[in-house]
Amino acid sequence: MRTDTAAGTGTAGTGTTAPAGTPAVGARTTAPAAPAAPRADRAPAAHAPAIGSPLVRVDGLDKVTGAARYAYEFPVSGAAYVWPVGATVGRGRVTGVDAEAALAVPGALAVLDHTNAPRLRADFADSGELLGAGGHMLVLQSPEVAHHGQIVAAAVAETLEAAREAAAAVAVTYEREPHHVVLREDDDGLYTPEVSTNDGTPGFVERGDPDGALAAAPVRVEARYTTPAQFPSPMEPHATIAAWDGDGRLVLHNADQAPFMSSLTLAALFGLDPGAVEIVSEHVGGGFGSKGSPRAAVVLAALAARAVGRPVKIAVPRRQMPSLTGYRTPTIQRVRLGAGRDGRLTAVDHEAVIQSSRSTEFVEQVVSSTRMMYAAPHARATLRLARLDVMTPVWFRAPGHTPGMFALESAMDELASELRMDPVELRIVNEPETDPENGLPFSSRGLVACLREGAARFGWADRDPAPAARREGRWLVGTGVAASHHPDYVFPSSALARAEADGTYRVRVGAADLGTGARTVLTQVAADALGTAPGRVRLEIGRASMGSLAFAGGSMGTASWGWAVDKACRALTAELAAAGGVPPGGLEVRADTTEDIAGRAELSRHCFGAQFAQVRVDTDTGEIRVDRLLGVFAAGRILNPLTARSQLVGGMLMGQSMALLEGAEVDQEFGDFANPDLAGYHIASHADVRGVEAVFLDERDDRLNPVGGKGIGELGIVGAAAAVANAFHHATGSRARDLPIRIEDARRALTAAREAARG
Repeated sequence: MRTDTAAGTGTAGTGTTAPAGTPAVGARTTAPAAPAAPRADRAPAAHAPAIGSPLVRVDGLDKVTGAARYAYEFPVSGAAYVWPVGATVGRGRVTGVDAEAALAVPGALAVLDHTNAPRLRADFADSGELLGAGGHMLVLQSPEVAHHGQIVAAAVAETLEAAREAAAAVAVTYEREPHHVVLREDDDGLYTPEVSTNDGTPGFVERGDPDGALAAAPVRVEARYTTPAQFPSPMEPHATIAAWDGDGRLVLHNADQAPFMSSLTLAALFGLDPGAVEIVSEHVGGGFGSKGSPRAAVVLAALAARAVGRPVKIAVPRRQMPSLTGYRTPTIQRVRLGAGRDGRLTAVDHEAVIQSSRSTEFVEQVVSSTRMMYAAPHARATLRLARLDVMTPVWFRAPGHTPGMFALESAMDELASELRMDPVELRIVNEPETDPENGLPFSSRGLVACLREGAARFGWADRDPAPAARREGRWLVGTGVAASHHPDYVFPSSALARAEADGTYRVRVGAADLGTGARTVLTQVAADALGTAPGRVRLEIGRASMGSLAFAGGSMGTASWGWAVDKACRALTAELAAAGGVPPGGLEVRADTTEDIAGRAELSRHCFGAQFAQVRVDTDTGEIRVDRLLGVFAAGRILNPLTARSQLVGGMLMGQSMALLEGAEVDQEFGDFANPDLAGYHIASHADVRGVEAVFLDERDDRLNPVGGKGIGELGIVGAAAAVANAFHHATGSRARDLPIRIEDARRALTAAREAARG
C-alpha cells in the first residue's frame, strides 16, 4: 500500500536544490545531505525565513503516536456499521432481494435496497456543475445494474462482523443483459466528446494541416501505445462515519480531498441547503485523486444513517475499491510525428481512446500535454470515448497527463532513434518560445534547464547511443530520458488569521492534507507572513465549513491555500500594527483571493521536469531492474525541500511501478477486474527501488502567486514510465509500447535478438 508521502523516503533516495545554470557536461554528482531540520517549536533566527527550510512535519508526532485521527477512527456513540452487497452481473436488472436470512443474523438492524432506501435527488446525474456529479452517485435508487460490483443492497448491523455476515446472507436475483467491458479502438460507439470533464479543454483540437505536413515530412514515426486500467491504492481505504442531527443536518467524518466541494455535491444530492453538510477530514491517509470527489460509499453511509436513525460507519474493503471508488481509465493511443532532418517537428498527431461508464461522461485529458509540449506548426489532438458497462473512472495522480506523456515521450524517443539524434537534444531543439496551443507567453518554462542539468548529473555524455550495446556480465544495461509536465493551477480560496492575547496565532483554511505535508508548508507560509516562528502558529484545516473552492487535487492545493493564508496573515499584521498590538480579546482577519486570481495576467503557467532512468535486463531470466531514477524539476519556489522531495520521489516511483508492474486485468466473462486487491495488483515495493534522486532547480517565477510556489504533487509521476520504457529499449533493442513491461516481454525481446544475431 502506498501513501502520498511514504514512497521513497528511505536511504535510496535523495533530494537537493540546484542552480539553474549548466554544469560541466558529463559530470556526475552526489546530492549533499539535507541540513538538519528545525523543530516546529523552535523559532528560526530572525533573518532565516521559514519558507524554504526543511521543517519537519508539524503533525509527525501525532501520526506516529496515533493521536492523529483518520475518518474511521473518530469516537462516535452508538455507531452502527454498513456492508455493501455488490452486483454479481455485469449488466441487468435486480428482480428480487431476499433479506430474511440477513435480518436473522444477531445484531442485524436493516437491509437496504432500491425499494426501501431513502430517496435522493432524481436529476442529480445531470448536475454537471457539481464536483463528482454522475449516475454512479445514485446509490440504491433503481433496480438497474450498470456494472459488476455496483451496490444493489446493503446490510446495517450493530457490529462490523454482523454487518458483513448479514450482507453475505442477502440473496439477490437478476435479469441479466449482455455486458461490454473491454475497451477497443474499433468500438462502434466511440465518439469525440466536446470537452474533457477534468480540465475543460476541447476533445478535438487542430492547428494547421497535420496530414499534409506528415505526408511531406522527411522523417516520420507512427506507433500505437496502450496503458491498462490502474488502481489508486492509498493506505487508508475510503472511509466514512455519517450522522444526521435533529435539524436534518448531515455530519460526515470522511476521507476526503475536497471537504468544501464535496459538501456542496452531497447537499445537492440529498436535497439539502448548501451548508447543511459538514465534512470533517482532518487527516487523510493518501488519496492520489480518488478521494477528490464523493463516491458511492459515502452516499451509502449517509443513506444507512438516515434509515436506522443513528451514526453509521463504513470502510470500503480493498477488493471492492475498484468497483466502488474507481480506477484510471485504460488508454489506446496512436502518435504520429513528422520532422525535418534537423529534428525540428513539423507535425504532431495524437489520438487517445479512453472509456467511461454509461451513466457518466468522465473524460480524461490524455492529449492535453501534447498540445503545448513542443513547437510544431501543425498539430492535432483527439480524444475518443467509449461508454461501457463499467464503473466510472476516477482521478488518479496527474490524470490524463500520466498516460498521455508516456505515449508522447516514447514516440519522441522513437523519432530520435530514426533521426540518429540524441533524445535530449531532440527535445531541446523543439523548445517553443510561446505556448504552441494558445500563443501565450510562459510565466516560466524550465524544461531545457532540467534536461541539461539532468544530463550532466546522470552522465549522459558517456552514453553509447546504440541499443543493446552495453553488457555487465549477464545483464544488458540501457538508459532513457523523458520530459515531465503538469499545468500549474490555482483556485480561489479564503483563510482566517487570528492573533491571540498570549502571543500565538491561529490560522483556519479549508485545506486537506493527504500526507503531502500541506499542514506543515501552510504553517511555514503563515509564520513568514506574520513574522513569527512556525511553533507559534496553530493551523486548523480539514472542515467543509472553512470554505475554499481549491481542493487537494490537480496540484493546486498549496499554491491556492497558501495565497489565502499569506494574504490573511499579512492583513492581520497590518491590523495589529494599526491597533498597537493585540487587543485583550484577540484580533482576527479573513481574506479571500477570488479577485486577486481574476486579476492575474494572462500567461501560460506550467511545471516541467526531465526524468532519466537506467534499466538492466537479465539475459538468462528476463528479469528487469531499474538501477537508477533521476528527476530534475522546475517547479517554482520550493517551499519545503523535505516535503517536496517526498512528493517528487513518490511520484517517480509510482511511474516506475506503472512501467513494470501495475495493470488491472479485465475478465470479459463476468465483467469486472480479476485482480482487484493487492495480492494480484502489484505495486513497487522497497526491494524494487535501487536508487532514486529528485533535484529542484532554483526557478523564480514572480507571476504565479505571492508565495511563488507551483504544484508538485503530480509532476513526479509524469514521464517516469516513458523514461523506463525508453531505457528498456536502449538495453534490449526492443520497443515496449504496451504497459506494464513484463518479464515475458523481456524474454521475447531477448529471443528476437538472439535469432537476429544468428541471421
